[in-house]
Amino acid sequence: MISCKEEKSNEEATGAITQYEEAPSKLPIDRLKLPPGFKIEVYADSIDGARSMAMGEEGTLFVGTRNDKTVYAIQDLDKDYKADHVTILDSSLSVPNGIAFRKGSLYVAEVNRLLRYDSIESRLDNPPTPVVVYDDYPKAFHHGWKYIAFGPDDKLYVPVGAPCNICDSTSVDARYATITRMDPDGSNREIYAQGVRNTVGFTWHPETGEMWFTDNGRDMMGDDIPPCELNRITEPGQHFGYPFCHGGTIPDPEFGEMRPCSDFVAPAQNLGAHVAPLAVKFSPGTMFPVDYNNTALIAEHGSWNRSKKSGYRITMVKLDENQQAVSYETFIDGWLDDATQEQFGRPVDLLFLKDGSLLISDDYGDAIYRVTYDGMGVLIE
Repeated sequence: MISCKEEKSNEEATGAITQYEEAPSKLPIDRLKLPPGFKIEVYADSIDGARSMAMGEEGTLFVGTRNDKTVYAIQDLDKDYKADHVTILDSSLSVPNGIAFRKGSLYVAEVNRLLRYDSIESRLDNPPTPVVVYDDYPKAFHHGWKYIAFGPDDKLYVPVGAPCNICDSTSVDARYATITRMDPDGSNREIYAQGVRNTVGFTWHPETGEMWFTDNGRDMMGDDIPPCELNRITEPGQHFGYPFCHGGTIPDPEFGEMRPCSDFVAPAQNLGAHVAPLAVKFSPGTMFPVDYNNTALIAEHGSWNRSKKSGYRITMVKLDENQQAVSYETFIDGWLDDATQEQFGRPVDLLFLKDGSLLISDDYGDAIYRVTYDGMGVLIE
C-alpha cells in the first residue's frame, strides 16, 4: 500500500506537496463483517481525517477534511484499485469538508465560502489559485462544515447546519437549518429544504431524481431519543421539523409546543439514536446484486455522547417499488468493538466507482476502503 506522509510548508501555503512511502496498512480490517460475497480492502491509508470524496473525470479521487486544513488528490496510476500517488492540493483551508467536481473544476466548501479550482486534474502538481464563488454564508462553526454535491438539475446543493444543538435560528439567518441550492457560478441561490438540523450527506434516487438526505438528531434527550433520520424531498420548500419535531412524532421539549409534528414531512426512515448518519448513496447496479439497486446505503459515523456507543457502521434501508422504506439493517460493521467500546474507524462518505465497487472514507482510521462483490453471495431477503 502506498501511504501518504504529509509535510505542510506553512498554514498559508497553497500548492502540491507529495510524499509517500511503501507500507502495509495497520488497520485491522479482518474485524469487519460483510454479507456473503462481499469483500473489503484498504484503497488508501494515512489520509489524515479523510471525509468527503469526489471523483474527477480523469480518475483522480479528491478528498476533503474537517479537522485538518487539507484537500487531497489520490491517484491509482496503475489501475489496480489501490492508491499509488497522493498529492496535497491545499493545506491552508478552513474546514474544507465539502467537495464536488464539475466539468474539470473542483469545488471546495469551507464554512462560509466556496472555492473553485479550475482544470485541476492537469495541474495537480501546481494547483491554480482558487476562484472564490461566494464568501457570504454564515460563519458559525457549530454544524458549519459542509457537504456539497451537484444535482441532476446541474444545481449545486449546499446545506447550512443549525448553529446549536437545539434552537430556532431562522430568525437570525433564514439559511440556518436548511439545504440551499444555486447555479454553478453561485448565482440564483435559494432555500430548497427547511427544518434540517445538520445534514452531511445527500444523494438523488437514480430513477425518480428525488433528493434523499440524512439528518443528525439533537442531543441531550437521552440515549435512545430522538432518532436520526433518512429523509426524502419530493418538492422544493418542504419542512422536515427541526427544531419543533424529531423523528416525525416526537415534539421537542423546548420548541414542540410552538408547532405540531403534523406540520412537517416525516422521515422516510427513522435511524438509530445518535448514530450520526452522514453519506447516503444508491448502488448503480453494475457490481452489487440487483436487490441492492433500490437500497440506500448509509455511513453511520457513530455517537459521541451516548452511554453505550451506537453507529460506527454502514447500514442499508431497502425501499419498495413506491420508494417506501421496508427495512433498516446493517450492511458492514466491526469498526466498533461492542465489548470494549473501542473503535478503529468511523465511516464518513460513500462513493461508487465506475465498475460498481464502493469506496468508504474513514476520518478516524485515516483511510479509504474499497468494497467489492464477487457474485457468489446471497441476495437481500
